[in-house]
Amino acid sequence: MKVLLRRRRSAQVSATFSRSLDARLADSNNRFVTDFVLVPGAGGIATPYWRLVTAQLQRAGHRAVPVDLPGGALDAGLPEYSGLIANAMDNCEEPIVVAQSLGGFSAVMACEQVRARQLVLTNAMVPLPGETPGSWWEATGAVEARVAAAQVGGYDANFDLTTYFLHDLSATDAAAVLANPGYEADIVFGQPCDIKSWPDVPTSAVVGRDDRFFPLAFQRQLLRERLGVSPTVIAGGHLVALANPGGLSEVLLSIAG
Repeated sequence: MKVLLRRRRSAQVSATFSRSLDARLADSNNRFVTDFVLVPGAGGIATPYWRLVTAQLQRAGHRAVPVDLPGGALDAGLPEYSGLIANAMDNCEEPIVVAQSLGGFSAVMACEQVRARQLVLTNAMVPLPGETPGSWWEATGAVEARVAAAQVGGYDANFDLTTYFLHDLSATDAAAVLANPGYEADIVFGQPCDIKSWPDVPTSAVVGRDDRFFPLAFQRQLLRERLGVSPTVIAGGHLVALANPGGLSEVLLSIAG
């Protein structure tokens, strides 16, 4: 797969996608329209996962751009993912990039390629420069934190999709995830986060209080140690865009201003 890597914005952006200042004003309330680039987690399924948040952002007069990634492709990994995200960003005007779970790796790389107004990590893996998703687990103690939280919470410490991802979803949303859970090929877990340092982009985080996969205390510590960031905590588990789309959308709209 050929994708453009390390693209940077330029004055030559296609007229199809460039927007003037006036064009970015919402007609109804004279507010700026914000572009939100929505990055999925493992499996790369963005459009269904982000659909409820997308609807709320659009209803508020903004633009939402879910970026589906080829998670199951054997020959595509972080460089290709970040290239696709960067292309979506390049077609926007100073977007806010929102990254779920594994999407933290590729979103950070994309934000080094194309300027973003802000990066919002949502129950996300927070990488160090050169770190691989495969090595991240041991380096951060993520599995130990998950098991410890399960023992305290009284649920099964052995991972399964229902216990860790679907426990707070509606029956309809849980069934939809089970019908199309997505598949992530192994290639991505051995590829480094190709940045020299964290990109020069304002970074914030939203954490689900009920996340069993990346427990709240674990995420708080990780964000503090690696980024010096204190997250906004809302109700919801790991798939927070499905569990609490209203709460997540409210945070994103407050960032948009």
